[in-house]
Amino acid sequence: MTISPFLVKNVLRTYDQQMDTGRRISRLKKFMSQRDAADSVSISQEAKRRLLVERVAREIVDNLVGSTSTNPVVQEIRQALDEEFGPGLVFRYPPDGDELEILRKDENGTPRAMTNGEKDRFMQRLWQITYHKVDATML
Repeated sequence: MTISPFLVKNVLRTYDQQMDTGRRISRLKKFMSQRDAADSVSISQEAKRRLLVERVAREIVDNLVGSTSTNPVVQEIRQALDEEFGPGLVFRYPPDGDELEILRKDENGTPRAMTNGEKDRFMQRLWQITYHKVDATML
């Protein structure tokens, strides 16, 4: 019995989608448990807006940057990162963890993982770019 490459790709794509869904559900459960534990506090409209912008930016960083999203905001963020850090960045979630892994292609075109210092600087810049893009697009 032979298994066609299409079937293998289809199974792997479905598995990858299920893994993404599992990560999202896990983050949602964490968020909901934190929200239930917090006391209710009244805050200003500007603070509510800032919280909403942060929440949307976090969702983009956590879920959309590592996926093959065609969202225009995500595409703008990736383009800004390519301009700043150079083209050839690869975003992926490893099968054994839920933290985004960033790979940079070297001069031979081989993807290599960023060092901790590079990744920290990159993640900080990713957050800044994402926050400003979301803030600019929110009404």
